[in-house]
Amino acid sequence: MKLPEEFLNTYLPELVEENVQVRIIGDESALPPHTMRAIEKAVKDTAQNDGLILNFALNYGGRTEIVTAAKTLAEKVKEGSLNIEDIDESLFSKHLMTESLQDPELLIRTSGEIRLSNFMLWQVAYSEFVFTDVLWPDFKENHFLQALGEYQQRGRRFGGI
Repeated sequence: MKLPEEFLNTYLPELVEENVQVRIIGDESALPPHTMRAIEKAVKDTAQNDGLILNFALNYGGRTEIVTAAKTLAEKVKEGSLNIEDIDESLFSKHLMTESLQDPELLIRTSGEIRLSNFMLWQVAYSEFVFTDVLWPDFKENHFLQALGEYQQRGRRFGGI
């Protein structure tokens, strides 16, 4: 858990300069203090930026996120502040950690793994996937451009035929 701190110590000035906003999803309570200090500083220093969003998923699990959202909605139904008939995909999405973000159009999975690994299970339902053998630390601009080129060749159907 030293990588986020190392990354931010190196790149935070550039993120600020390039108008990038840093956010975090996941259970922050279990993160080491040094990691949380670095993340909190980055979130604070970039809070006013309105360009690209860099979202760190730390101590995050898609299943836990879905269960937490379901429990929150169930509690609202139980206390009477929500009718069960009002629960739909849109309302459910608003109770996820990514509620203020659009669903990803493209997910690039590095390291040669061909699986989601419990990552954004709800949000990637209609995303396009690119899998690469390149490890994340070695993933460079040319790899990103190659993935974008592959994505541009696809016809997005959002679940349709």
